[in-house]
Amino acid sequence: MRLSRAFIRAVSSPATVAWRSAQSRIFCSSPSDYRKSQPSMLKHLTSKIKATGPVSVAEYMREVLTNPVTGYYVRNNMLGPDGDFITSPEISQVFGELLGVWIISEWMAAGRPKQLQLVELGPGNGSLAADVLRVFGQLQSVLGGASVSLHLMEVSPALSDFQAQTLTGGGSQKADCEEDPVYRHGTTAAGLPVSWYRCLEDVPAGFSIFVAHEFFDSLPVHKFQRTEKGWREVLVDVDPEDSGKLRFVVSPGPTLASATLVQANERRDHIEVCAEGGVIIQQLARRILNDGGAVLIMDYGHDGTKTDTFRGFKDHQLHDVLLSPGSADLTADVDFSFLRRMAGGGVACLGPVTQGLFLKNMGIDTRMQVLLRNCHDPSTRKQLINSYDMLTNPTKMGERFLFFSLLHPSRLAAPTKPHGLKLEKRSPVLLPVAGFTDLSFS
Repeated sequence: MRLSRAFIRAVSSPATVAWRSAQSRIFCSSPSDYRKSQPSMLKHLTSKIKATGPVSVAEYMREVLTNPVTGYYVRNNMLGPDGDFITSPEISQVFGELLGVWIISEWMAAGRPKQLQLVELGPGNGSLAADVLRVFGQLQSVLGGASVSLHLMEVSPALSDFQAQTLTGGGSQKADCEEDPVYRHGTTAAGLPVSWYRCLEDVPAGFSIFVAHEFFDSLPVHKFQRTEKGWREVLVDVDPEDSGKLRFVVSPGPTLASATLVQANERRDHIEVCAEGGVIIQQLARRILNDGGAVLIMDYGHDGTKTDTFRGFKDHQLHDVLLSPGSADLTADVDFSFLRRMAGGGVACLGPVTQGLFLKNMGIDTRMQVLLRNCHDPSTRKQLINSYDMLTNPTKMGERFLFFSLLHPSRLAAPTKPHGLKLEKRSPVLLPVAGFTDLSFS
């Protein structure tokens, strides 16, 4: 199945929903403690729903997260201890260091192309890219004369400010024209060019390593419920008993999304489908086939087994998804079986494997031994040990996060052992690439 952005817009449009309010049934309702003063996003949504009818969960997520005026990602810095959630790069620099080794490994396995574009989708506050680039600098002898550049796909002006400060200090400039595909550009302290884009299509062609850490889980999902009359889409409506509340309802009839996005052999009774993620994975697959490179996706997820994973986070706590929209992050686990299906048969899809397994195969144990051996401050040693536990412990992030990759088919047919570095080969069934075991950078 090939998806397009026009299709995404169509299935998310309330005009495609055959709606009769009297015939709908309530799926579940929100808590009764809504704020008396409605946030502007809630007012916007209630007005929209009253005018055009209930909206899909995908459209609700898109409005709440990326509305250009009041969207959560557009106007908030939600990362870190003072935000709503914290990610692996903020827990330990080792995470980004090992990812940098993975990227160089893939570049070497591809025959050391003269150009290496590092493309990050949803780069957060820029800390992951900074850690990766630091590894690039310390392994410059391996990269040789390759032309390295950083390309960031970011829709949030607020986050792009943080990324620019982290990566370029004061050395970035915004484009004069808002329509410019590169809306911001700069240079790192090491002299590497950095460019910002709003969409993947604007990233220039060329050999690229794409990384997406906690990006796909924030893309809008459609939710579907199996009923006696067949599959029906779960929608967001205004509570008829209280116009200041939102509620979930189930469409009384099929929608365009339920008729096209649900697989005929689906066995679950409730599913979530990220059509926008399908479009992006198809674009990435085409880029890999045409220009070479690799994709590494790191996210909460499952392999086609889970049902209802739509949830919100605020102040590091679970938050009702319909309560005070725009004040909390919204997320849904990534269905890697769907991404694999959308990627098609041209590229090699490997994984998902757990974060703990990936990091251990990439040499995190060796790296931590080096750091601890050179660390004499007790508080720093404790922090290193705690971060290692958080990243690899199966009860914490070790098994909750999964890693999934797309590779050019030639990568598996003729693996290359890089010169000058010990490379430990791994089974492609378990791990997309090999891991360096002699991490000598500081």
